[in-house]
Amino acid sequence: MAVKSLRAAPPSDDKRWLLVNAAMRRYGYQPDALIEALHTVQESFGYIDPQALRFVADSLNVPLSHAYGVATFYHFFSLKKLGRHSCVICTGTACYIKGSGELLHAIEEKFGVADGETSDDGELSILTARCLGACGLAPAAVLDSEVMPKQTAEEIVTLIEEALRNGKS
Repeated sequence: MAVKSLRAAPPSDDKRWLLVNAAMRRYGYQPDALIEALHTVQESFGYIDPQALRFVADSLNVPLSHAYGVATFYHFFSLKKLGRHSCVICTGTACYIKGSGELLHAIEEKFGVADGETSDDGELSILTARCLGACGLAPAAVLDSEVMPKQTAEEIVTLIEEALRNGKS
């Protein structure tokens, strides 16, 4: 009689799942590996889709609701595919008081992309975070993983234009 494996099977034969499995294996497939595994999925695939979330939750024996809660709590996780460039605007208290709302408004006016959306051409995604932990740099943004301190609406629009023009990501 064959012994059934208790580990969840990866959603596909994609080799990137080997990286995700390796991250979970380093922690002995313990629930403590959840954030590390989700980071690995995010880095490998660019976002965490429902299949990936279920695979990680099943592999680590954590409730899907818990995995979903962690994935939606932290701003660096995305549940949908992002554009080639992404800009995260902090909306925490310090940043909001110092003008993060104006940053979002300027971006939407210039690029036609609102919070949580990606441009039709797939080039730009705009996100917000409750706090980036950079209150002394308010209002702060993160453009393509680089923190942009003390932004004005004009500055952030110019930085996004440059990123789009130069094709950097």
